[in-house]
Amino acid sequence: MATFKRFEDIEAWQRAREITRRIYALSNDGPFLRDHGLRDQVRRAAVSVMANIAEGFGRGGNREFSQFLGHARGSLAELKSHLYVALDAGFIGEQVLNELLALCSQTEAQISGLINYLSTSEKRGPRLRAASP
Repeated sequence: MATFKRFEDIEAWQRAREITRRIYALSNDGPFLRDHGLRDQVRRAAVSVMANIAEGFGRGGNREFSQFLGHARGSLAELKSHLYVALDAGFIGEQVLNELLALCSQTEAQISGLINYLSTSEKRGPRLRAASP
């Protein structure tokens, strides 16, 4: 696994950023825009994925990073649930739902892979990221 020098280098964070960009674009129009509660919840869940990856990376230790990655994974599950509400409310169609769910699943798999790596590397000793210059 590659060594990350910045959280922006982590593919799961990059994918979470893409999800967030799509969520903001999607919820910035039509009836979705007028449902303030759902709009805000879906946006917060998407942003939370990015933020937890970044914050965990910034904590410095594999154990804490892994814990924050778990929070990010939980936020992805929350986001997926909100997307079903958006579908049921007629704010998004099946195709958009499926595209976003696929992105969420890919991000979840990357996060899970990082968590697994961190748990095994902790037993071996090396850290995931390089020390700051």
